[in-house]
Formats: sequence, C-alpha cells, structure tokens
Amino acid sequence: MRPRNMSCMQSTSVRIDVGTHEEIKRLAKELGATVGETVALAVRRLGQERLGRELTAPLREDETAWLDAELG
Repeated sequence: MRPRNMSCMQSTSVRIDVGTHEEIKRLAKELGATVGETVALAVRRLGQERLGRELTAPLREDETAWLDAELG
C-alpha cells in the first residue's frame, strides 16, 4: 500500500519512544509501506477523525439561526 511517492520529499527527525517506533514498523510492514508513509497515513487519519467529530457536533445557536434565516 504505497499512498504516494515520498522519495523526493524533505525529511526531518521526530523523537518517539522505542515502543512506538516498533509499533510503527510493525504497522508499516503489515501495510507494505515505509515508516514515513505509515506516519503520514496516521496523521491523515487523525485529521479525518477530528473533522468527522466537528461535522457531527450539534450546531451552535448562531449556526442554527443562520440556517433558519429567511431568504430575501
């Protein structure tokens, strides 16, 4: 599972504990992806989950009023 070619992207280091690194390597192997690709997928998934929670949250009073406003 190769979501995108990351070979020409700039890189940086992120310090994580050994257990987390082992888990990322295990997931990467299962996915057939690199560690970097797996981290990118995880970050994207977290963002999608956050967006999903925001979209399912009850509307605020001002949002409801805007949606209920008369047109014209």
